[in-house]
Amino acid sequence: MIKKSLFPAAGYGTRFLPATKAIPKEMLPVVDKPLIQYGVEEAIEAGINTMAIVTGRGKRAIEDHFDISYELEHQIKGTSKEHLLEDIRKLMNSCTFTYTRQKEMKGLGHAVLSGEVLIGNEPFAVVLADDLCEGDGKGVLKQMVELYKKYRCSIVAVMEVEKDSIHKYGVIDAKELEKDVFVVSNMVEKPKAKEAPSNLAIIGRYILTPDIFDILRDTKPGAGGEIQLTDALKTQAQKGMVLAYKFKGKRFDCGSVDGYVKAINYFYDKTKK
Repeated sequence: MIKKSLFPAAGYGTRFLPATKAIPKEMLPVVDKPLIQYGVEEAIEAGINTMAIVTGRGKRAIEDHFDISYELEHQIKGTSKEHLLEDIRKLMNSCTFTYTRQKEMKGLGHAVLSGEVLIGNEPFAVVLADDLCEGDGKGVLKQMVELYKKYRCSIVAVMEVEKDSIHKYGVIDAKELEKDVFVVSNMVEKPKAKEAPSNLAIIGRYILTPDIFDILRDTKPGAGGEIQLTDALKTQAQKGMVLAYKFKGKRFDCGSVDGYVKAINYFYDKTKK
């Protein structure tokens, strides 16, 4: 039912300068794979076969990564290193990649709206590659797809965060529907700790119904002067139903240096077990 996943990947990655001056932040490696590949693998596990990527200037490395490199293939063919390309070959054969460019950086909501041409009129997932997630037993996106099959509405992934970090997130106001599933009544983008309606913060996994595009078109710039996806989801929640899902698993904020280093250490340790 959810066959497409949108990857907003047009941002500049300024928190990682100068590393991201010429390399997209989505291509920063965690051990031996770039961040965006982890997200694509999570989407494939969830049964998604079309990856719709919103890029910008200087992001050609993403397209090149998910394409055949004839020179490299030729150089390592028949050598002991050829097996290192097996996973990415299998991934490329498992799904289709489509691309469009976000011409202006106007926020996550604008990036999602820019992807409408790739998505069309159907429900879809959104993956923010710098939120690296590992599900408990099954991937976070797969958990959310299974929930979507039951409720058929937009869903945001949430996690509990400490008060001193709440100002970095969109935060939900919600009532519990079932264990770890909440009906959202309101969302606040980057509130002060004392003004936050809960300690449940939205992270970079969403399932959205296609009416979100019309809502985004009518959404005015919000926090930071940007078009916020949180504001559009708040409108959607008031008109219908939006669920929040407290996922089972781990999440690493690889948009920050601390989170990125923690992710590298965690996944490196896993390779040693």
